[in-house]
Amino acid sequence: MNFHTRKWVKPEDLNPNGTLFGGSLLCWIDEEAAIYAISQLGNQRVVTKLMSEINFVSSAHQGDIIELGITATQFGRTSITLRAEVRNKITRKSILTVEKMVFVNLDQKGEPAPHGRTQIRYADELFERRDLGDVEAPKLSVDDLAEEPAH
Repeated sequence: MNFHTRKWVKPEDLNPNGTLFGGSLLCWIDEEAAIYAISQLGNQRVVTKLMSEINFVSSAHQGDIIELGITATQFGRTSITLRAEVRNKITRKSILTVEKMVFVNLDQKGEPAPHGRTQIRYADELFERRDLGDVEAPKLSVDDLAEEPAH
């Protein structure tokens, strides 16, 4: 699992005990997982369906830096299942693991839709190189490019 996202624990992220507020951390995890699901499925229309049990095994304090790692563990017809790990970069302790997060791929009408993916796509696989200097945009279908309607 790669840990690409880091968050700095600031005063507004603390609970009355002076440690990282679990709600802030869960928000960060859900956002990072949604971004990962969007990247994997090539569709901005994904929603969180399920998060498994969450067991905090340590915490973080103001000034600590935490790292979030997300990886896909299963691809369903309309869903993707992810696993998340969060660790404290300063203390090197694990903060929590979420074994199962399920995101559902939606169509334009907000209904579950098949996504056609079967395996993890890595960032370097999303781009084709023409030669050593040029990078080509990812090849996406029209459905991949659909934007959220304005509110």
